[in-house]
Amino acid sequence: MGNIKILTPDFERLMQTVAEGWNEGNARKAADCFSEDAVYVEPPEKQLYHGRAALYDFFGGDTGTDLPMKMTWHHLAFNEKEQIGFGEYTFQLNNRYHGIVVAKLESGLIQQWREYQYQSELDWEEFIHQNPF
Repeated sequence: MGNIKILTPDFERLMQTVAEGWNEGNARKAADCFSEDAVYVEPPEKQLYHGRAALYDFFGGDTGTDLPMKMTWHHLAFNEKEQIGFGEYTFQLNNRYHGIVVAKLESGLIQQWREYQYQSELDWEEFIHQNPF
């Protein structure tokens, strides 16, 4: 059957579904966007999770997280040929983070998730205007 390739609108929906799962406290909805053997990492291994089951637990599992998660995508881009996407985001749980994720897809699911983030209590607009490019 081979590796099914997706298009940019599919990638955007997939990433929005991850965010919705987190925002709704629905760990299953978010985890199901990842492949069974997915790798989720914040280098250099600040966070490292292997597989959908571990991600389900990390995302709150059956009981949810102590505080609600809030995830907002600001920009998403997708290379259809390589099946690699990028997203700039704000995430809040115990602290607020602004960052970027690089996601490698296989057959329409996230197989590799690598995020780089910066902790800041500034809102997004204040944060990006600190260092305009």
